Order: sequence, then C-alpha cells, then structure tokens
Amino acid sequence: MALRLLLILVFLCVAGVARAGEVLRIAADRWPPYADNRLPGNGVAVHLVQAALKRAGYASEYIEVPWPRVLHGVANGEYALVADAWYAQEREAFGVYSEPYLVNRVRLIKRRGSPITFAKLADLYPYRIAMVRGYAYSEAFNNDPKLQRVPVFSFVNAALMLQAGRVDLTLEDEITAQVHFNSDLAELKGELEFLPVPLAENGLHILVGRHVPHHAEIIVAFNQAIRAMRADGSYDALMREHGL
Repeated sequence: MALRLLLILVFLCVAGVARAGEVLRIAADRWPPYADNRLPGNGVAVHLVQAALKRAGYASEYIEVPWPRVLHGVANGEYALVADAWYAQEREAFGVYSEPYLVNRVRLIKRRGSPITFAKLADLYPYRIAMVRGYAYSEAFNNDPKLQRVPVFSFVNAALMLQAGRVDLTLEDEITAQVHFNSDLAELKGELEFLPVPLAENGLHILVGRHVPHHAEIIVAFNQAIRAMRADGSYDALMREHGL
C-alpha cells in the first residue's frame, strides 16, 4: 500500500511539473469587449479563459490575429486554442469544445427606418446580409442556401457597408455592436438600429486543438475551473470588473 501511494504521489508530481512547464498559446480576433489587447485583461472572455486556465494549473499567452488565421492556426498546430468560439460542427474535425462559459445574443441590424422585419429566416431571403467570414452565427443561418450572405472581414466593414446601402442587413453580438457604436462607429449610432427579434443566443466556448497533448484533460480542467469560479464568486467579480 505504501509503495502504491508513493507511485501515485510521484505521478502527480510529474504531471504537475509537466503542466507547469506548458504554455498554452491562446488565439482570438479583436472582438470587444470579449477579446481586445487594448482592454484590461485583453477583454472579458480572454480574461476569464486565462483566469480559469491558471486556476487549473496551466500557463498561457494571448495572441490576437484575424479570425480566419485564428481557426487556421488552431487547425494546423500554430495555436493551442481559440479563446472565444461559437459552436460549429465542422470545427470538431480539428478541435474539442469546452462547456459554454458565456452567452452571446446575436442581433440583426438594419438602417434606421428600413421596413425590414424578422421572425423567421425566410423573412431574410430578399436581403443582402453582411457577415464576418468564418463566424458561426447559427447552423441554420450559416447553411441556408436561400440567404444572400455577403462575407466581409469585420463587423466594422459590415456596418459601413450597411450605412452606405451596399447591403441591407448585418448582424453581431449585441454587446459588441454597442461597444462599436459607442467608439469607432459612433457616427453611425443614429443611422442603424437592431431588429427586435434576436437571430440566436450562442454559448461561448474555448476550442482546444486536437493536436495539443492532453487536450481532453485541458477541457475537463477548464470546465471544472469555471464551475469553481462561479461557485466562489470570482466569476461574477471578474464580470463586474469589465462592467458586465
């Protein structure tokens, strides 16, 4: 029995050293207030992810690159994980999702005074919709062949195209859109408006590359750390720190 306990202790020590020596490279696109290296903690989502990973015993560093490169980098082994991914089944080919740690409310946006209404996807068929390339807004939205989706580089591009009349609609997480309308898109704030009915409410996950050793263990540890942070109040304290 003593030998068995000794072996267990040795194993735990070795695992702890391996975990302590590993630095996970976290990638995300600039997406305020969730991911943005100009914000405290690199944004609320990145701050939560790094806090949970640290609690689970993992060191990490944050890299901010355009969204297509985020996904490509995790798929090809350049980065360990995506900080803020909505669920899309095709990404499971190269990554494993955590449980959701935040929820995003995705809203459609039109020019103020436009007669466009939305209750179901078919209502959107006549309209050109600017969408950020690679975003998983919802499975139904992304895969409906009758929707006129116009891929763009960023929400800022989409909003400027909408204001100029080059598209009829765009869409974004409600809080992110409000951040832009209060900062770099302030001149459009009175010209664009949300449609009342949200397109979707999406859970926000980390997505760990399958190439990462012990990726399943990282997911389990992250999920446990988020649950512990919710239980002891540190999750809510971090959210308040970011004004949410």
